[in-house]
Amino acid sequence: MTMDSSLTQAQLASIRASALKADFPLLLAHPELAFLDSAATAQRPAAVLDAQRHFYETMNANPLRGLYKLSTEATQAIAEARAHIARFISALDDAGNPQQDAIVFTRNASEALNLLSHTLSHLVELGPGDEVVISVMEHHSNLIPWQQVCTLTGADLVYLRPNTDYCITQEEIERKIGPKAKIVSVTHVSNVLGVENDVAAIAARAHDMGALCVVDGAQSVPHIHVDVRALGCDFLVFSGHKLGGPLGIGVLWGKPDLLDAMPPFLTGGEMIDLVTETGAVWSQVPQKFEAGTQDAAGIYATDAALTYIERLGMQAVEERERLLSIYLCERLREQPQIAIIGPKEGERHISSISFDVEGVHPHDVASILDMHDVCIRAGHHCAQPLLTYLGWHSTCRASVAFYNDAGDIDRLIDGLNQVWRIFHGSR
Repeated sequence: MTMDSSLTQAQLASIRASALKADFPLLLAHPELAFLDSAATAQRPAAVLDAQRHFYETMNANPLRGLYKLSTEATQAIAEARAHIARFISALDDAGNPQQDAIVFTRNASEALNLLSHTLSHLVELGPGDEVVISVMEHHSNLIPWQQVCTLTGADLVYLRPNTDYCITQEEIERKIGPKAKIVSVTHVSNVLGVENDVAAIAARAHDMGALCVVDGAQSVPHIHVDVRALGCDFLVFSGHKLGGPLGIGVLWGKPDLLDAMPPFLTGGEMIDLVTETGAVWSQVPQKFEAGTQDAAGIYATDAALTYIERLGMQAVEERERLLSIYLCERLREQPQIAIIGPKEGERHISSISFDVEGVHPHDVASILDMHDVCIRAGHHCAQPLLTYLGWHSTCRASVAFYNDAGDIDRLIDGLNQVWRIFHGSR
């Protein structure tokens, strides 16, 4: 344990062990495992696995398409999941009711962003002389779709860039988001640096300039309380699997009037209301954007994941992960051979911390750590422009979740010391 920790003894004691690991079958079956790659995907609690199985065993039917009991129960389960997600991100109408019809299910956040890039480019009639503004921090899923749209329409792609303190300043926001901007799409939390962007300021500037604002919440929704009203954005996307739900479920929230005005993305199946030989009438939102059979069991299980997190309490999740991030940064800073890429202060990291081991390729680091049952990420983290901007080709990344404990971090440090000894001998 670090000897000069900024954490109190009580705080250190609170993260020394994790009773929550017992709720996660994979972690329970492998107590030797230090899983530090939750930014890529979270582990699933038993409650989620049980929910998915429960759906197939008790209400397995195609939702929306049948009048018999099983189908109506499946339909109701999806409707309840929509309402739950809307409450979870504070997507409420003026009367305080959840905007459940503003919740669109996709396969993942990447598909949701592709849906938005395609439909919004038509809605705003994007063309030459217009600008789409993103940040250089973006995951490829929130970069490539906008690159493609700009290539097709002739619009210009403009990048917000962080300063040397890894902040996108108000000056940068005002300089880059101007009257030519039509769409602004930014990550809430960087999957590489772990820093939180001032999305509220970015959204306010976008609206002042007459632009729409999209937020990639894949790295924020699982870790901090997200209130779309406070953010002031027009759209928010995130993935179910990063907050403990099944793989293959993405969520798109949008302002209802904008969703109504947008053209469909995929066609066929349940997204139509009427079809003739010469044309079609689309269904209402959200079905307009949900062509084909949805992963009803996955949606039901994602609902269970939210229930599990709410039982823990989002505030408790935030606080535990904050302490873990501080502890992780402190332990990494103890190692002279390790350079943290991003803020040195742990409290500025939301889950993810990237680092480099001097003279050792990140792939070698990750492979050796795997031999010691420590799981981290290595590579460009689907954010190559950001790494290029920072002067790196590849990094290591450790990311914590509420089920981690200080012991996981200590084992990471022990493994990193072993990496150093293999390549450089003892210090």
